[in-house]
Amino acid sequence: MSPIQACALPEQALLARYARDGAYTDCYTTEVARPVSHAQYVEAFYTGALFKLERLLLAWFASRPSTDAQARDLASGMLGTFAAWRVEDRSANQLLMCDLSGRTRSWLMVAPADTGGSEFTRLYFGSAVVPIPDKTSGRARLGFTFKALLGFHKLYSRALLHAARTRLARLGSIEHASQHDA
Repeated sequence: MSPIQACALPEQALLARYARDGAYTDCYTTEVARPVSHAQYVEAFYTGALFKLERLLLAWFASRPSTDAQARDLASGMLGTFAAWRVEDRSANQLLMCDLSGRTRSWLMVAPADTGGSEFTRLYFGSAVVPIPDKTSGRARLGFTFKALLGFHKLYSRALLHAARTRLARLGSIEHASQHDA
């Protein structure tokens, strides 16, 4: 399994517009040793145990409950909102979500990985935090809370991507075993 790595946003990333506009952006990537559709990735990301904890917290503290069925509908393109986010943009291999406050974005993308003949999929996960004008100076700033939580955010982002990769790899092993049994 490949490790989770920080990387530059791909040029075609739906999140790239925020980097160009001066927002904080990050991007992490990893690979799965099998073909993975974008819908499979989105579903695995939002239905994994770690993200379910976030969903539970959003249900309790923000009155924004969500279900695995809603995550599947989001993944398939049938749903435009999920928990505390709305779909801002979507393409065949990307999903850009905006939180309801408009300050943060979450982005997921899949791409075939060039590995010399083996079928691998590269998974991307990134975030953006949009600065807000400082009340005193008028200059755009990210704010103290963001800066204080940045280390946790980076660790959590890696953990979420790791959880999705592990889930997809495990599902691939189950599919492979069932094909051999058939």
